[in-house]
Amino acid sequence: MSGTAPTTAAEYWDKYRPRVQERPAAARFDWTGLDDGGPGAELLRSPATVLDLGPAEGENAAYLARHGCDVTAVDFSAVQVERARRFWSHLPDLTFVHDEVCSYLDGCPREFDAIYSSWGAVWFTDPDELFPRVVRRLASAGTFAFSHREPVTGRYGAQRMGGKWLEGRESELSVYRWQYSAEQWTGILERHGFTAVDARVHPSPEPGAAGTLVVTAQTPPC
Repeated sequence: MSGTAPTTAAEYWDKYRPRVQERPAAARFDWTGLDDGGPGAELLRSPATVLDLGPAEGENAAYLARHGCDVTAVDFSAVQVERARRFWSHLPDLTFVHDEVCSYLDGCPREFDAIYSSWGAVWFTDPDELFPRVVRRLASAGTFAFSHREPVTGRYGAQRMGGKWLEGRESELSVYRWQYSAEQWTGILERHGFTAVDARVHPSPEPGAAGTLVVTAQTPPC
């Protein structure tokens, strides 16, 4: 699966959440998007340097920067990056970069203590392309963590997602998302050299609604 053409994917994400025009509170780190009291920044294990893959409006990245982390946040959409920079320009330890995540990781000269993605680029990038790059950019015993919607049973791998998801509006645009069960993510991460994998579904507080799959892993210590 080669994924979505770059121009189409960028246009898709340029249209994501256009109604968010006021700076979010960034009062807590949120993996689920449900304000449900679920896990927070503790899953990242107190990193000094952090890379956010697909931050959109940058709320989680801002929370970390406010709490002493040096945060770089990379987004494919120029529109999302411009908005995030406008929201958080007052935070000196937070940098937003306009780039595709694999391209950024290829050219990045530094390591990070933690790399994460909350309903972000990990969900929308082929793991066989992304994970080797993440391993190379994580420090020894570094943390990799991500979340995405609980997958529908039996619908795993690359799934086409249409633009109707964008604020409920019809669109001809579509992208692919890679979604797997907790057990499948564990196997994929271990195959790429990660250890201490923990993958579990956090249920939605709404009866019958899909929960959030949250995954953490580490690189081996040197």
